[in-house]
Amino acid sequence: MIDSGTTAWLLISAALVMLMTPGVAFLYGGMSRAKSVLNMMLMSFASIAIVSVLWVLIGHSLAYGGGSGPLNPFVGGFEYAGLTSLVGEVSDGGYPELVDAGFQMMFAVITVALISGAIADRAKFGAWVLFVPLWSLAVYFPVAHWVWGGGWISELEIGGSTVIDFAGGTAVHINAGAAALALTFVLGRRKGFGAESMRPHNLPFVLLGAALLWFGWFGFNAGSAYAADESAALALVNTQVATAAATGAWMLVERLRYGSVTALGFASGAVAGLVAITPAAADVTPMGAIAVGIVAGAVCSYAISWKLKFKYDDALDVVGLHMVGGIVGSLVIGFFASEAAAGANGLFYNGSVTLLLVQAIAVVGVLLYSFVVTFVIGKLIDLVVGFRIPEHVETNGLDSELHSETAYAFDELDEMEGAELSSPTPPGEEVASR
Repeated sequence: MIDSGTTAWLLISAALVMLMTPGVAFLYGGMSRAKSVLNMMLMSFASIAIVSVLWVLIGHSLAYGGGSGPLNPFVGGFEYAGLTSLVGEVSDGGYPELVDAGFQMMFAVITVALISGAIADRAKFGAWVLFVPLWSLAVYFPVAHWVWGGGWISELEIGGSTVIDFAGGTAVHINAGAAALALTFVLGRRKGFGAESMRPHNLPFVLLGAALLWFGWFGFNAGSAYAADESAALALVNTQVATAAATGAWMLVERLRYGSVTALGFASGAVAGLVAITPAAADVTPMGAIAVGIVAGAVCSYAISWKLKFKYDDALDVVGLHMVGGIVGSLVIGFFASEAAAGANGLFYNGSVTLLLVQAIAVVGVLLYSFVVTFVIGKLIDLVVGFRIPEHVETNGLDSELHSETAYAFDELDEMEGAELSSPTPPGEEVASR
């Protein structure tokens, strides 16, 4: 029998998670340079189109297919290919199986879209379109199976402790962040990296993207309760307060380090908090969620500067926010997990160190697998079709060179600027610099 309340909540949650990928597009589009904003946003929208179809064809089956064969700890089977077998089926939770498939589809979509920010301004769009299905097949679908589909991470147990990943700290964020890091080595650094200013060109877009992500994340986390119940309520509250605490911690660090608070810093802090609370959303108390947010905001605010120290060009801070934020969120469960919520206490509540140990094993397993396989995929694409754009395309801008359009009418703006600068300056006024 269908539970209409649970079904309605999952349908709404799926729509909320779908909204997150356009949020990523606006966030990344605003953070990129003006001459490549359309290319950056199209990479997210291309992910929506490609992964949605691939998920129906084979993705859901590889991630959630069962069986007892030797490969089951690592990848699912083919019984759900095409989703035809799920039509009319109702889960034990009282919702149609297709609702679950649709909900998880949105997770697959956003995970690969997140990766694109690391290679902004220098990747061929055609190479990205090839990368998306290959990475989904070789990395995301298997890792999702490990964590949620009955794979080895979901079965890992040490001293009575099992891995906790409520909504995707490992499968989504560490996975995407490690892949992003691998691609930075495949494509190399942008021309002028470390020497030229590469600040975001449109901060209102950045804030809009962060707002869409924050709103959609309620479906991402609270929807992962698979019911409109106490667990969903806890996940929703924890998502809100962890994100708020992370923005505060980020702004404090920013103020102490640089002397000012910025809109980019606020948006980045929000994303760090959202990422970190994801694996722990219904497994810590609200006070624990605040602690998670503070730690994530502070740590990630430093992590985004590592690219300058270690010379890898993570253009839009995917590694610093998603990989590091996912690691923080997954590991702090070992400290702040509450038995009332998670069924086990973290070290802060006199729990066992084994919980921290299984969390660390899951983190390392996903990180290494994603990095290595992504690097191999990236190198193969680079050898076959070339992954990086020519230098003149990077100089002129990907929008005009690859897509034959631009987000802004640069010629008209230049003409307006020239007319303004050539006009007489009123007494006592100066021409504004641009």
